[in-house]
Amino acid sequence: MDAAAAQKILKNKGQVERTVSDWKEVKSLRDDVITLADLSQEMDDDATADEARAALAELEKKLDGLETRRLLSSESDNSDAIVEINPGAGGVDAADWAGMLMRMYTRWAEKNGFTVEMFDRQDGEEAGIRSASFAVRGPYAFGQLQSEMGVHRLVRISPFDQNARRHTAFAAVNTYPEIDDDIQIDLNPADIEFSAMRASGAGGQSVNTTDSAVRLIHRPTGIAVKCSAERSQLQNREKAMKMLRARLYQLEIERRQSVQNELNAAKKKIDFGSQIRSYVLAPYQMVKDLRTGFSVGDVDRVLDGELGNFMSSWLAARAEGRLGDVQDADD
Repeated sequence: MDAAAAQKILKNKGQVERTVSDWKEVKSLRDDVITLADLSQEMDDDATADEARAALAELEKKLDGLETRRLLSSESDNSDAIVEINPGAGGVDAADWAGMLMRMYTRWAEKNGFTVEMFDRQDGEEAGIRSASFAVRGPYAFGQLQSEMGVHRLVRISPFDQNARRHTAFAAVNTYPEIDDDIQIDLNPADIEFSAMRASGAGGQSVNTTDSAVRLIHRPTGIAVKCSAERSQLQNREKAMKMLRARLYQLEIERRQSVQNELNAAKKKIDFGSQIRSYVLAPYQMVKDLRTGFSVGDVDRVLDGELGNFMSSWLAARAEGRLGDVQDADD
């Protein structure tokens, strides 16, 4: 058995063990809730009743997590994810907004035990980023992060406007499954245009003095990927090929989905140019998903990576076929 096959078996084994462990924890929490509730009634003790309520809240949280995992049943949901972020309309505010989104997803990954590997990051001239691409690795990373694909809209008092006016900025997020090497993607080397360039840096000792950054263009589809994370051109090329294969795989998934959507008018493809969520910081505070209608008022927590409710509501809507028309955005 080769190393790749062994690694895949170990990954599947780990997922099964995690599922069994989670259900054992649910059973234990349920028993604790019942025991504490009975004791609080027998003893008429407020402190024990408070413990029972806390255990019940923890049980509900655990069950919500298991319900979310139950909804992660599509072909690529268990894959690692490749995330790309690009600013849209809005100038410096858009570049800053793209940087805020990158931090939001990094914080979400950290809080949920995922690892993040940066592929490419181009800093903005004044603030934020011009583009970024990175991998998020862990169980069902893509299944959850696919809910973030689309255009994200920010409304706030711009910190870059001397007159303190309200500005609207946009940034686009794309997510792709990082596919296993055993999934066959037909790639003709003659269809791939390769170019090497000098990686940009922050200046000083950070500047790479060799042409190690790699750009690949798939001529039949026009898909272009870039990787500059490593100092080795060979390593950057390998990572760029992974990104390209992931993009082509996702393109095929979207093609199949578009065929299905023609048969089901209630399901409308949400692509790169569709606004999916609004983050309003002024004149009031609210984050609203325009596909599901789910909203929260604590913007700071969302921007700090608290995305679980948005992801689970999207997954539930997908399972019920409610991802049709995007609702009107709030000003």
